Amino acid sequence: MASRDGDRAVALSQQLAQAHQELRRQISEIRTGIGQRRLSDDVLLTHCLAFCAALTSHHQGEDDGMFSELLRQRPDLAATVAKLVEDHGLISSILSRVSELADRAAESHGPDLEAIGRELDGLAAIMESHFRYEERTISETLDDGKPDTDWSDMMFGFGRA
Repeated sequence: MASRDGDRAVALSQQLAQAHQELRRQISEIRTGIGQRRLSDDVLLTHCLAFCAALTSHHQGEDDGMFSELLRQRPDLAATVAKLVEDHGLISSILSRVSELADRAAESHGPDLEAIGRELDGLAAIMESHFRYEERTISETLDDGKPDTDWSDMMFGFGRA
């Protein structure tokens, strides 16, 4: 159990895990919809593009906020953060491909859902590996019980005007 000073960092660790869980839920829902074609093609494509935007935003927030501040406070995590940022680049290229396929499908009014489904299957596998690694390494740092000397305020943008 973390100290009182570390409670905020532990809560942030839990928020990171919750954000990942929500992204897992969203991609699972889209993949199921594509496999069963329960939703209309337009709805699936809209959900797919919204998911791509949400995942991109999540990773940009980590790269620009959390990781930058974490490295200032914990330079020993440079190799871990570099691996996570590398993963973000790989995931970004897959998201670009999914968006491209969705745009093309929307223009043709005959979406190739199988191609999008294959890309999403690959994306889901990479996301899962990435999220597990990030939760294991970054959450461990946030949960380590060391006093939080307001570094989490800076890292996550709390208290900024």
